Formats: sequence, C-alpha cells, structure tokens
Amino acid sequence: MAGKERGVEWSINMGDGTSRVLEAESRFGCRGLRRFASKMGGFFARAWRLGVNEPKKTIHCVKVGMALSLVSLFYYMRPLYEGVGGNAMWAVMTVVVVFEYTVGATLCKCVNRASGTLLAGALGVGVHWVASQSGERFEPIILQASVFVLATAATFSRFIPSIKARFDYGAMIFILTFSLISVSGYRVEKLFEMAHHRLSTIAIGTSICIITTIIFCPVWAGTELHNLIINNMDKLSDSLDGCVADYFSSNSETSDKTLQAYKCALNSKATEESLANFARWEPAHGKFNFGHPWIEYVKVGASLRSCAYCIEALNGSMNSEAKVPDALKKHFGNFCVRLSNKSSAVMKELAVVMSSMKKPSKIDFMVEEMRSAVRELENALKSLSKQPIQPTEAKAGEAAAPPMAVTLAEVVPLVTVSSLLIEIAARTEKLSEAVNAVAEKAEFEVETAEEAKKGQSSKGGNMVGEEDKATKTLQKV
Repeated sequence: MAGKERGVEWSINMGDGTSRVLEAESRFGCRGLRRFASKMGGFFARAWRLGVNEPKKTIHCVKVGMALSLVSLFYYMRPLYEGVGGNAMWAVMTVVVVFEYTVGATLCKCVNRASGTLLAGALGVGVHWVASQSGERFEPIILQASVFVLATAATFSRFIPSIKARFDYGAMIFILTFSLISVSGYRVEKLFEMAHHRLSTIAIGTSICIITTIIFCPVWAGTELHNLIINNMDKLSDSLDGCVADYFSSNSETSDKTLQAYKCALNSKATEESLANFARWEPAHGKFNFGHPWIEYVKVGASLRSCAYCIEALNGSMNSEAKVPDALKKHFGNFCVRLSNKSSAVMKELAVVMSSMKKPSKIDFMVEEMRSAVRELENALKSLSKQPIQPTEAKAGEAAAPPMAVTLAEVVPLVTVSSLLIEIAARTEKLSEAVNAVAEKAEFEVETAEEAKKGQSSKGGNMVGEEDKATKTLQKV
C-alpha cells in the first residue's frame, strides 16, 4: 500500500513481480453512470425507431392523450363539473379502459361498457325498489339474493363461446355495476340520481372515445386483417420458392429472412381471430361494406397455416444431412422446381385477388397448371420405383450395384421432399377454395375483359421470369 497527499492508493502485487493499482471507488461510480447513460440512450434510440417504423402506434398514443384531455374538461371547467358533479372521474376512467388501438376494438368496449352499465343500472334500481317495498327485515335478504343469482348467471355466460367472444367485457361490467348499485344502494338515499350521473359520465367518455378514434387517423381492424392475410400469402409464396431454390441450388442467394418468412403465418392465429371479431363491430369503411364476411378471413388464415406447416416440414427435410446423388437430384429438380413455381404463383395470384377484391378469370387455369405439375412429379416418382434399389451400400468384397441402382438412403430424402411439395399443392388448392368463398360472400367485382387481357400479358411476362428462374436454379445444381 502506498500513501499519497490526496488520499490512499491500493495496489496488488502480481505474480510476475509487478503491481496493479486498484481504481478508486469514485471511478467505479463514474463508470456505472456512463453505463446507465448508455443503456438509457439505447432505450430511447429503440423507442425512436419504433415510432418511425410504426407511425400508427405513435398516432394512437397522441389520440389517447387527446381524448383524456377533452374528457378532463368536465372536471376542470366549473359549468361542466356542476352538470355532472363529482362523478366526472368516471368519464376519465372510461376513456382509460375502453380506448383501444383499432376502431373495432374501441367500439366493442364502448358498446359493452355502455350496455352493461345500462342493463345493470336498470336492474339494480328495480331490485332496490322491490326490496325497499318489502320492509327493513327482508330488504337486505332480497338484495343479497339478487346479487348472488345475477352474478352467478352473468359469470356463467362468460364461459359460453359466442358470448365470450363479443360480450365478455360487457358481462364483467354488468357484474361490477350491479353489485356496486345493490350494495351501495342500501345506504344511499338518492340511488336513482347516483345511477343517472354515472351513466351520463360513462356515455360522455365513450362518445369522446368513439369520435376521436373514428375522426382522427382511424385504424380499422378490418383493414389490418385484410392486409395481414395478403402479406402472409406473399411471404408463404416467397418462402416456398426460397426453400426449393436453396435445396436444389449449390449456391443459393436466398436470405434466411425469406426462408423463415412462413413462420409469420404460424404465429398469426390469435391476431386474425381478434381482428375478425373487432372488424364485425365496425361500420362500412373503404372497400368494406357493413356485414363483410370477416369470419371467412379466419378460414383463409387457417388454410394459410396449413400450407405453412407443410413448408416448415419441407424446410426441415431439406436441411437433413442425407446425401443425394447430383444426377438424381437434378432429375427430380426439374419437376420439384416446376411444381413449387406453380404453387407459389397460385398463392401470389390469390394475394392479388384479395388485394384488388376482383374475381380473376385465370385462377382456375393456374390451378390446373399446378395439378399438371403434380401429375408430372407423381409420374417421376413412379418411374423411380422401377429402378433397382439397394437397401444399403455395397461392402468390401461384395458385388457392386448396377449403374442405375440407388440406395434406400438416397431415395428417401427426395421422396419426402416430393411428397411434401405435392401436399403443399393440395393445400394451396384448398386455399384457393377459401379465397373463392370470400369472393362470393363479399361479392367481389368481376374482372373486366380489358383487365383480364392486361393481367394475362403480365402473367405471360411473369411466367417467362419464373421459367428463367427455374432454369438458373437447376443450372447451379
């Protein structure tokens, strides 16, 4: 230890004969502050990127602040405060609990809260009047019995799937409001006035939420669901093409992000069902009329997940370590790449159908081309079954297999990949049927002759591009 004029300095003798000076405690404090400042800077940088990449969420935050500012006027301005009394805080709480990201979610909660409060208030006042006419002896008994029966029935209704999907929040508000009125009404004289004030403030809060969410940069749940389905179709198509190209090409340029894009469809079930439920609460907007068949979008999403599961299995099979002869791989690559191109082309065309909301005239022709590619691959598999197959590789001292013979280990990976591609084509056809159901129930416009001709020429150019891409893929094997 060595002493200094300004303090004490601690050092440690090292094994090589040198000494190492320990840093002062203040230095550790400065380092901790710098680390804290660095973490805070990183947090604000991530928050800034989130706001820039998703401006809708930033706008939603501003809308919530605007709604709370408007409803707070009933508490700050004396004329408004005298109109609603001390219950103005109920309007503030209403805005906090019912204002959601999408218009449909906000409308759902507003209607649930208003209807639950109104029904519970009416029943609470009615039960209180009946109980008050029964005398002081039976009044608490009637009130307690009503709370038990109605709370039990309302709670049971929350387990019914149809009610839980759309009115779960309303049932909860009903239980809360009825219990509050029944219990507090036993000691409160002006029960009707109290219920009237609270219902008025809730109506004020829900009205401000509805006006704010619809007028200022509305985010429609139906539009979000529509775009989600279209994006998932495009991503599945790209992922299918990327998986096949990566398997049959020795130097594929497909990125990992494209190969894993199918996972977005696997993880979107809850989001799709939630958006479909909220979309049914929304009025007509944009291209969507009131009563649009949103439930059919859930079926389309289920078909997309069915295809995504197959693509996930295909991706796993292609990443296996089993070796396949180049000649055999190239021979089957012609059929597999063609089938994957046809299947992905159908998916992309279905995405165009959903985006334009017009019935195409060529989708049936494209599905038939996909079926033709399936038959070609099935014929190739049948021809492979006629080849002599050795169960294992020839050992030393044994006769070598014929030139055309292949081992079982070499055949299984190709058969697995081919079977999965055939299954993906079958599920893509089911996806086409689900999209057609949406088109029929939503009454999509029929594609005009001029649009069909334009789409056909565009399709011809795309087909040339697909053939070129398939040729380049096979040349890299």
